[in-house]
Formats: sequence, structure tokens, C-alpha cells
Amino acid sequence: MRLTEQIDMRQPRDTIREECEVLQINDNQLREIMNRLNKALLLGLGKETHSKAIVKCFITYIQDLPNGTEKGKFLALDLGGTNFRVLIINLGPNHFDMQSKIYAIPKHIMTGTGTALFDHIAECLANFMKEHEVFNERLALGFTFSFPLKQLGLTKGILERWTKGFSCSGVVGEDVVQLLKDAIARRGDVQIDICAILNDTTGTLMSCAWKNHHCKIGLIVGTGSNACYVEKTDNCELFDGPPGKKELLINTEWGAFGDDGALDFIRTEFDRDVDANSINPGKQVQEKMISGMYMGELVRLVLVKFTKMGLLFGGRGSDLLFERGSFYTKYVSEIESDKPGDYTNCMDILEELGLSHATEADMAGVRHVCECVSRRAAHLVSAGMATLLNKMAEPRVTIGIDGSVYRFHPHFHSLMCEKIAQLANPGIVFDLMLSEDGSGRGAALVAAVACRERC
Repeated sequence: MRLTEQIDMRQPRDTIREECEVLQINDNQLREIMNRLNKALLLGLGKETHSKAIVKCFITYIQDLPNGTEKGKFLALDLGGTNFRVLIINLGPNHFDMQSKIYAIPKHIMTGTGTALFDHIAECLANFMKEHEVFNERLALGFTFSFPLKQLGLTKGILERWTKGFSCSGVVGEDVVQLLKDAIARRGDVQIDICAILNDTTGTLMSCAWKNHHCKIGLIVGTGSNACYVEKTDNCELFDGPPGKKELLINTEWGAFGDDGALDFIRTEFDRDVDANSINPGKQVQEKMISGMYMGELVRLVLVKFTKMGLLFGGRGSDLLFERGSFYTKYVSEIESDKPGDYTNCMDILEELGLSHATEADMAGVRHVCECVSRRAAHLVSAGMATLLNKMAEPRVTIGIDGSVYRFHPHFHSLMCEKIAQLANPGIVFDLMLSEDGSGRGAALVAAVACRERC
């Protein structure tokens, strides 16, 4: 009997579940991923191996976490996606007052020149300072720049490569702090001291550490995915800063994990399709299995395959379903937010996609696909967190987390709690803490801690 005849004889629901098994990662596979990630981290930390390492483990030059004594007025810039934010923050003892404004980054600037990008940032900054009547003040600024950076100091960061749809020319290989300073100088109308550059992962850790002194890991699961953690300075062979402090924040840039084939044993045809049609094929392999920029498209590809197999929608798709990027990651969270047996959100989404002929069985199938893709993402993130917890060997660690996937997906938190507990070494106590605006608040806190240390 041919395979197609075997499929026809089974219930579509059962076949969908069997086909989705490729999206499930068992604990043995997760432990193998942890083993490979741990080796990748060691390569990134090593002086002789760093240049060829896939997981770069960049030095952040941040050795002090907030202790609650920080005070003053600080600016923060936050660039990490299609929007850009400017913030002003007033810090006092256990007091935090923040105002911010979001500015769009047009597509032509995201893919244009670096000069145009930083001129746009400087203009937004100047306008914000005028609106908040600090135009004539000289303020310290923390700059969150959430792209892979090789830091050469607290205020010097070389862009390694663009991610998240950016491709501005003349920036890769350059110091982005200097490019921002040059753009501000071209204007000549604002006075700013750039005290620190960091990424959103570091900002998340700093933001949570201000409230919870056990926070020693920062995690982003949003448009992209990355993690940072507190490492022993002695293990950071590339660190060339002042001696004497035992700990150092490391920005892993773990989104690139798997670029060397380390995750090929769990990748599917859908992962390869997403990768091949991305702007950076072969790069950020783990990120493409986890983050919000790709999760919806992974689901869409599975739905397209099942539709063509006749397992969904009576074999009748729609123009939108067959269009790349049409199934947003927010749909995954909304569909999984429906209570068991209720398909209200799912029905609305399928109607938006031109699939109003979907049956309740189709909706159950769609939800199962969403669950498989999001659960796999949560388990991959959990394996990474358990790897860091085991490596740090601290008795108690809070993991500060930000990002739209973690924040809005109804089950991501509980999936992570359960799986990390299974994978972390016995005796390690951990908890997950949602960051309150880590990329903005954290930037100001890094600047504040830098100012505190100077005093």
C-alpha cells in the first residue's frame, strides 16, 4: 500500500499529530543540546577559540549590578527593532520615574545608510529633549543597541552583523557609539555624555537586578532571542579591563547557536524553509527556531503542508495562507489563549486569512500546530537557561526575562518553569521575573551604575 493511501485511511487529526512529531524535542535531545551549548559557550569565552566560536560570549565590561543607591536624571536610547525609543528617567532611593516616546524607523532607513540611521536617532533624541525641557542640560545616557556587538569597553562597541531586518551600510565593523556621537555632533545642538552601550538582554538583567539582587541572568524571547549571564571574571579570557572584581556580565549572542550545524539533528523542513527565505540564510539558526520574527511563519509553513496533503481545510487554502509572512506570531498566542473546546480567536484569525470554510476539526488541528511550535521554542529556551544555571552553579538565581513571545504567550512561562526544573542540576533554586521595560530602564541603570562607580 502506498503512503498516500495509508494517510487517506487514517483520521486527519491522527495524521496531523503524527506529522507534528518532528516538532517535538525529547529530554535526551534537550540534554544533548545543553551539552553542545555548554561547549559553544566555553569556545566563546576562550582567547584562542573566540574568533571561530559560534556563540560569541562578548565581554560587556559591566562588573557592577544596581544596589539601590543610584540617583539622578538619565537619558536612555533603545534601538532593537522596527521602533526606536527615547527615555528620560529620574532615579532616587527605591524610586523610579520614567517618561518615554516611541519613534518609528521607516523601512528605507532600516536598509539605507548608517549615516541616515544615526541622523534619524539624533533627531529623535533632540526633539525628545526639547519636549521634556532638558535641551540645555548635559545628561548621562545609556544606549541600548540590541544587535551583535563586540565590546571593547563600556562605551565602545563594534557591530559584528545586522539582524532583525536591518542592513544599514557603513556600520558593520564600526563603533556604534562613535557613529552616534558623530550624528549628535553634526547637529551641534545637544550636549550628551554617552556612559554605556549595552543590548536589551543586558538591560533586562540590570532592570530586574535593581529590584531583585538574585537576578544574574537576562533573557530576551521577542523579535529575536538572546541571553546574558554573570560569569566569573577568571573564566573570561578576553577581558582586559581593570583587575580586582570577581564577576563580569557576558552577552552570549546565543541566537547564532546552531550556525555550525549543532542543531541540525532537530531541525525540520520548515526550519530550513524559514532559513532559506530569510535575509541571512545560515545565520541565527537557534533564533529562527525560537523568536517572534519567525514563529508565525513556521506555523504557516506547517499549515500549508497539511492543507496540500488534504489534512486541513478540505485541501482548500487561500491566497493569504500561501503568502509568506501572513501568519503573524501574535496569532499563535491568541489561538492558544482560547480555552479548551473554544475556538473564538482561532475562528476570527482563520476568517482574516480567507479560511472561513474551516471546520472545528480544522481549528483543533491549527491549535495543535501552534502548540507544537511554541512548546518547542519554550523547551529550547529552557535548555539554554538550564545550561547557564548549571554552569554558574549558584544556589539561587533569578532569571530576568523580556520580549513579546514570553510576555504575551499564555503558556510560555509555565512551560519554561516545568522544563528548566527538569533540566537544571538538583539543588539549584530559580525563578523567572518579567522585566519592566528592561531595554529602556536597564540602559539608564547601566549609566547610573557607571556614574555611581565614578563618584
